[in-house]
Amino acid sequence: MPTPDLEASNVGKVYGAHVAVDGLSFEVQRGSFFSILGPSGCGKTTLLRLIAGFLAPDRGEIRIGGQPMNGVAPNRRPVNMVFQHLALFPMMSVGENVGYGLARRGVARGEIARRVGAMLERVGLAGAQGKRVDQLSGGQKQRVAIARSLVLEPTLLLLDEPLGALDLKLREHMKIELKQLQAAFGTTFVYITHDQSEALVLSDQVAVMNAGRFEQLGTPQSLYYSPATAFVAGFVGNNNRIAGRATGVAGEAVELVTDEGLYLFARRSGPVAQGDAVEAFVRPEIMSLARNRAELGDGQPAYDGRVESLLFDGANSAVLLRESATQREFRIALPQTGRFADLKAGESVAFGFDPQQAVCFGVDRAS
Repeated sequence: MPTPDLEASNVGKVYGAHVAVDGLSFEVQRGSFFSILGPSGCGKTTLLRLIAGFLAPDRGEIRIGGQPMNGVAPNRRPVNMVFQHLALFPMMSVGENVGYGLARRGVARGEIARRVGAMLERVGLAGAQGKRVDQLSGGQKQRVAIARSLVLEPTLLLLDEPLGALDLKLREHMKIELKQLQAAFGTTFVYITHDQSEALVLSDQVAVMNAGRFEQLGTPQSLYYSPATAFVAGFVGNNNRIAGRATGVAGEAVELVTDEGLYLFARRSGPVAQGDAVEAFVRPEIMSLARNRAELGDGQPAYDGRVESLLFDGANSAVLLRESATQREFRIALPQTGRFADLKAGESVAFGFDPQQAVCFGVDRAS
């Protein structure tokens, strides 16, 4: 197996009493797209700066391309960075921006011109060498920033929330472009984001970070369908989050009751005993909606509810309703068949879900 492009062994960074990075160990394989996903303040940008060499770890070791990086200056690491605000030079042409790093390395002008032209062609900007930066769209500027980094042939390309300044439609478009560019070049990308959609769409592996540690590291599919902790379940994707107490545990099945008296079943994840405080997570898309209980069929618990509001968003449309007995709110994804196109606020409905597709965690009493 080839040497990983990035290895971290027990890496830690502390600021006074605040532990920003707490003893992390992980590997990023060559040619992969690796994302670090987490909320603001979780330590992800500190970790990226440790990898880049702008910060020194208080403990542990970072290796890039198999070589130890502790004590190696940022400009001597086989790493380049793309920032949210890109940091393109406005007084330089596109070609000069892309070739800047090569010029600093003393590469001959003719070779710079050849490599810049080839790189711009590969990122879909053939012939743009003479354009000014202010003549480019937001997406084109993004590609210039990536080209400027990739032309230096780094082992790692570090991207610190690079799509954060773009509008929604362009951000969606650039997600696809980034994924295609990474696949075409085969360069290892390490991507920092708080946007779960970016992480899930782009990545081969995602690390969900919280309070300086990785809560879970795995494929986007494993994080979504098999969250290892309540934090991951609540942070990745939409969920109905339901707190209660376990009234019964039989194998993987947990029966729980909420403070309002709503009983439901979910699949256990980790240790849960009868009487424990628990949290269940039920994704909107696993829930079934019907005009009455008879339409739901057998095999799953059924509930009555009243529609509170409709959230129309095309393929992502949902309904907010309240369970009739307890008034607990649920969000349920609407099917794309148009079956509930005439649904209105105030209507009575029935709903249910397969307990095996809901997940339940014990709550740490010390937290």
